[in-house]
Amino acid sequence: MKKNYSHGESVPHEPRLYRLVADRIQVLIAEENIFPGERLPSERDLATKLSVSRASLREALIALELGGVIEVRGGSGVYVSELPEEKPDLPEVGPGPFEVLSARRLIEAEIAAIAARVATDAAIDDILKAVLEMEKHHANYSSNENADRNFHLSIARATGNSALVGTIEYLWGQRGRLWHKLKEHFQTEELRLQTLTDHRNILEAIASHDPAAARKAMRAHLERVTRTFSRG
Repeated sequence: MKKNYSHGESVPHEPRLYRLVADRIQVLIAEENIFPGERLPSERDLATKLSVSRASLREALIALELGGVIEVRGGSGVYVSELPEEKPDLPEVGPGPFEVLSARRLIEAEIAAIAARVATDAAIDDILKAVLEMEKHHANYSSNENADRNFHLSIARATGNSALVGTIEYLWGQRGRLWHKLKEHFQTEELRLQTLTDHRNILEAIASHDPAAARKAMRAHLERVTRTFSRG
């Protein structure tokens, strides 16, 4: 019988997919006797063995790393850490990075299209300012990250819709510990440079008041980020 939750009762919490995959990886470590200091199978083999996507696997591995279960060594692989006697409790880190990116592809592509239709010259100048700041601080992670945020928020502001600005602020706020660890391991210099080109393309489409081009450019940008973080 279907339960009614319309009278203030909370809906039961559904575990996030990456946490379920993380649990399965821990079971695999135990069943295959992979000891501390030993390397796990490759990501490709793990994804096949567990019948999950590379994106879900990568989120799960990062969650396990944050929980101290494994260590991701760039260019070398994934290794089991010294495990505590009790099963570690993985930290609650919110939506997975690929959930957030999927939402951003849907929402920000349309925001860019709206901005292209209605942006004023002053709003376009603000977007340009964010692009210039990101280019100026390319080598400084913190300043570059802030300029990136300002770029996406300035596009939302260009729509004149404060609810859309709030939506982008919310989505940006979901870039939590899992996101930053994923970015630390898998962002490439090629992607960082391509992001600057992507932002210029988005700006140009908005400045030309071309909604279709703006939508396409924003979607291409976020798809590129997704591919890089999921495939490496």
